[in-house]
Amino acid sequence: MQFLLNELVDKNRAWTNYGKVAGYIPELSKKDPNKLGIVVVDVKGKIYRAGDYETKFTVQSMSKPIVLLLALLDNGEEVFKKVGKEPTGDAFNSIIKLETLNPSKPLNPMINAGAIAVTSLVKGKTKEEKFKRIINLFRKVSKNPKLDINMDVYLSEKKTGDRNRSIAYFLRDIGILEGDVEDILDLYFRQCSIEVTCEDVANMGMVLANQGIDNESKKRLVPKYLTQIVKTFMVTCGMYDASGEFAINVGVPSKSGVSGGIMSSVPNKMGIGVIGPALDYKGNSIAGVKLLEDLSKELKLSIF
Repeated sequence: MQFLLNELVDKNRAWTNYGKVAGYIPELSKKDPNKLGIVVVDVKGKIYRAGDYETKFTVQSMSKPIVLLLALLDNGEEVFKKVGKEPTGDAFNSIIKLETLNPSKPLNPMINAGAIAVTSLVKGKTKEEKFKRIINLFRKVSKNPKLDINMDVYLSEKKTGDRNRSIAYFLRDIGILEGDVEDILDLYFRQCSIEVTCEDVANMGMVLANQGIDNESKKRLVPKYLTQIVKTFMVTCGMYDASGEFAINVGVPSKSGVSGGIMSSVPNKMGIGVIGPALDYKGNSIAGVKLLEDLSKELKLSIF
């Protein structure tokens, strides 16, 4: 496995030249587009690392499956009164279907509109209490008790998040959001700004792959049926409007983020964390996707 990962990182690093870092969030535009790293954690607890795996990055949209777990724990199936279960075919930050569908609600929790709605459903008396519950779940599933937000990225997102702000106010207008919109947005910007490494992400993917059970302590962290719901969303909607192509070429439940991270979860086998800040035009790590395509073919990881 170690030799294979080293080989595939070297093979796919050239793809970084064909992508661009996320320029619309100023702090993300400072990241090195040439980075490419991967960590694999298997169900037996073995860890394999290759490339620039120590690079720190923010979870961005990779936060969506984890916060969805928390919202489902808090609200059960009531979540889906506010958010749908279908792919969109549109960009992750699109607002168009909110205006054209009747009844109007975000189509799924993996697009920004749906994720903002999901974040609003996390329980807590104050914004701080809600974020504490979010970060504690991240720390638990990543096995990293020191996990925290990157303040520079958080402030950068908060200052420039006009598209997300417009989505949130539209959601309040149609009755999806309840409560203070700016508090909900602040919570969403914070969750996206949690800073991780590939190993943290691989551990998160491992918990999902292992049906909610920690692969070392054997303790159940989240209910099995919730991990099944989340992984299904990752297959159908996790790679933005490239999810269908990714399902065919890789075939593994995955969630990307515009930091260039990808969290993959191979059921009953392994969790995978990838970083490659250079993105394709749909917002996915261009080299990271190619790396996962090769790894899936070599190890026959596709669930289909």
